[in-house]
Amino acid sequence: MSTDIVAQFADSALESVDSCTRITPDEFESTLSDLVIEPAVGAPLPSESVSLDGTVVDTEPSVEALGSAETGVTQAGTAIAEYGSITVESRPGGDELVSLYPPRHIVVVDASDIVPDTKAAFERFETAVRDARENDTPGASRVLATGSSATADMGELVYGVHGPKEVHIVVIES
Repeated sequence: MSTDIVAQFADSALESVDSCTRITPDEFESTLSDLVIEPAVGAPLPSESVSLDGTVVDTEPSVEALGSAETGVTQAGTAIAEYGSITVESRPGGDELVSLYPPRHIVVVDASDIVPDTKAAFERFETAVRDARENDTPGASRVLATGSSATADMGELVYGVHGPKEVHIVVIES
């Protein structure tokens, strides 16, 4: 993955998220520890380079644990450099719920999953949706997010109305 596209993603993301940190896999556990506010829940990370095993993050949360969690940790399926956007895929581990319920969301992004623009992202989505349908497996649904949710429907701009109030991105560069 080109360092330029990772830098473009990080710069774009920082316009709408609380932090975007670029690290190596060896730095993951300490970086995660610095960002997590307990109690924390997460969806198992499909990454080959990092894992939530051995961390304070509960990857098999109950409904009660999800409801009381301060931090949710998920992995982005695809990240879009042009806008600093991430996608949260619908996976059996509950990625969508984990990304939306807790007030703090930590998104793990493999640098290899960063694409330059929305056209490239939608080409990836098309392939993934087709594969999911053909194999009758989950994964056809995605949430596209660029920072915390916000609304000014009732006057003043308010963040975290229907989702996390804080978003922190951790980019894993191998």
